[in-house]
Amino acid sequence: MTLVVYNALSRQKEPFVPREPGRIFMYVCGPTVYDHAHIGHAKMYVSMDVIVRHLRHSGYALRYVQNITDVGHLLDSGEDRILKGARRERVEPMEVVERYMRSYLDDMDALHNTRPDIMPRASGHVPEQIAAVQQLLAQGNAYEVNGSVYFDVSSHADYGKFSGRRVAELEEGARVAAREDKRRPEDFALWKRAEPEHIMRWPSPWGEGFPGWHIECSAMAMKYLGPSFDIHGGGIDNIFPHNECEMAQSEALTGSTYANYWLLAGSLTVDGVKMSKSLGNSITIKEALQRHAAEVLRFFVLSGHYSNPIDVSETALGAAQRGWERLMVPVRTVRRRLQQAGLAPQDELDFSGVLDEARQAFRAGMDDDFNAPAALAALFELTRQVNAMLAAGTQPGRTTLAAIDAVYSELGGGVLGVIPPGTAASGHAGREAGLVQLLIEMRMQARARKDFAASDNIRDSLRALGIVLEDGKDGTTWKAGLQAADEA
Repeated sequence: MTLVVYNALSRQKEPFVPREPGRIFMYVCGPTVYDHAHIGHAKMYVSMDVIVRHLRHSGYALRYVQNITDVGHLLDSGEDRILKGARRERVEPMEVVERYMRSYLDDMDALHNTRPDIMPRASGHVPEQIAAVQQLLAQGNAYEVNGSVYFDVSSHADYGKFSGRRVAELEEGARVAAREDKRRPEDFALWKRAEPEHIMRWPSPWGEGFPGWHIECSAMAMKYLGPSFDIHGGGIDNIFPHNECEMAQSEALTGSTYANYWLLAGSLTVDGVKMSKSLGNSITIKEALQRHAAEVLRFFVLSGHYSNPIDVSETALGAAQRGWERLMVPVRTVRRRLQQAGLAPQDELDFSGVLDEARQAFRAGMDDDFNAPAALAALFELTRQVNAMLAAGTQPGRTTLAAIDAVYSELGGGVLGVIPPGTAASGHAGREAGLVQLLIEMRMQARARKDFAASDNIRDSLRALGIVLEDGKDGTTWKAGLQAADEA
């Protein structure tokens, strides 16, 4: 099946054709590192991670660039976010950057996101940004006023093609805040003059100042991916003004298409309300990981299409926990049986047809604009058939068990990142899972012989340890940790 993607620029699905056969160049807007990352970041970057994983699994050589914004991202008030963080914590701006960049990377590692190949920082690419601004000035796409340089949107006929906002429709003060020194309110800053109290400043042909937010992405993307590249990823909230301005200045610089495909992740709300510290509903990734395993958070994100909005609540996360546990039941059973010393050789089953169908259905889903819910559905169909085989009393041999585990590990682990690797069974988490699954099977045997006292004793003993068993039509699942202990 040919990979088809929804291009946010054209607003339609298109066959994906890389500019170089077998090779993909991808840029994703990174975070502004002035505070801990929140679950909205988890939604966006898990979505981008799965896109990267699937493309590599499909055989492409992929260069993945994700920037770090450590200067120039201004609030609507004109205040630099990094400086705001520095004043809040009474430290140097670069202390804020280092602290929260490391925090962000720790969060991404904890979520099992693949590290980008290149993570350039805006402050480390000021010369490239100055050179781009000089070229735009020379071409007549920009003008300088009192040490600040602005992009003249009227000089670029295609400005507004991404967001659909044409210059004539823009109103003063609409996100790109109006400044008295600009010719028109819709023009945006390429370089800003540093006021005397502004700490972050660099020398330039126009005096000391700092780069605008939009120019950094253009300079770094084109430095590492070329003047035109395949995929630009990010969040749908940034179409205007960031992506619109980024695209306009880049295409003005090169005269060619900036990015061929724009893959944008939908937004996240908390209990139906936009997440905001002022509302008290902001949830950091670290806080979420205290209550839910990384695989559960990934499962929650991937239960919806990456381009759709998603609403997070304890109810939704609880449903994700149950869904993930249901998926893990046969995985744990298969892995435990594989690890059992002295397992007698059994007749191998011809399970290859089931596994081939699972692979094909999974691939079809992911090739349809990275449809993770369809891919998960393929894994759940495989789970249904594996559970049916095990419930029938069949004793599959090592070759069959290994083949089943390989499919779960490759697709659910390698591509989606929701199934931990088999080697995890050698650690504490793996031993816990194996022991709980063994007790679940002992409980099932007790119920089968109508020894309900023993069955209830196993259930109650696990509950006392903070492990809750849930019986359903597809078998018994379990959940552990803070949430289970609270319910107990």
